[in-house]
Amino acid sequence: MAGENNHEAQRGDDHEESSPLLQENDNKICSKGDAKTASFVPPHAAEGYGWTADGLPVSHGSVIGEPIGRNQWNSGLFACLGRNDEFCSSDLEVCLLGSVAPCVLYGTNAERLGSAPGTFSNHCLTYLGLYFVGNSLFGWNCLAPWFSYSSRSAIRRKFNLEGSFEAMNRSCGCCGSCVEDEMQREHMETTCDFVTHVLCHTCALCQEGRELRRKVPHPGFNAQSTVVVIPPGEQTMGRK
Repeated sequence: MAGENNHEAQRGDDHEESSPLLQENDNKICSKGDAKTASFVPPHAAEGYGWTADGLPVSHGSVIGEPIGRNQWNSGLFACLGRNDEFCSSDLEVCLLGSVAPCVLYGTNAERLGSAPGTFSNHCLTYLGLYFVGNSLFGWNCLAPWFSYSSRSAIRRKFNLEGSFEAMNRSCGCCGSCVEDEMQREHMETTCDFVTHVLCHTCALCQEGRELRRKVPHPGFNAQSTVVVIPPGEQTMGRK
């Protein structure tokens, strides 16, 4: 009797081992494991692709990593009266301020760039002091450009504008060989900004003022509306 039970148990084990359902499940598990193994491709094995810092493949010819084109200034350096558009009256104001009161024009330009409390007065008064010292000692405004040229560099970086060095390189192609990387190009652009302010100071201030008035609203126009809530009048309860 015990021998028959052992024989039946052995037949059951053989039946489970040879069951087609179990074999099918084993085949599915193996196939899934092979698929996972096959889907993993190490980065060094993928040919024809570059790899970003995030581990994402970048195919050849992608725009990622390529230099972004510079924007053009809205008006030229010597466009004293500006352009005939909706900002024509503002351009005339900029031309008048640049000719009569360049300290005020520089202060408003710095105020639109920084928009911090006291920006206008700090830049305007500093410029005015350098203006008087330069005209008193040297007979012309030679000190204020050393202080104001940084605003041109800030505008150029903020709006990704084409600088004088890049414009010369694009027109004649004689300056690109001396620049090896972006850092050297920025140094050359900053030097050109300084030279522009020294040689064409009033025109540079006016061009910057026209650019800022077209792209940055005055800080005084950014005030948010205030809702005034009036409490109800005093109420009394009458007796019948």
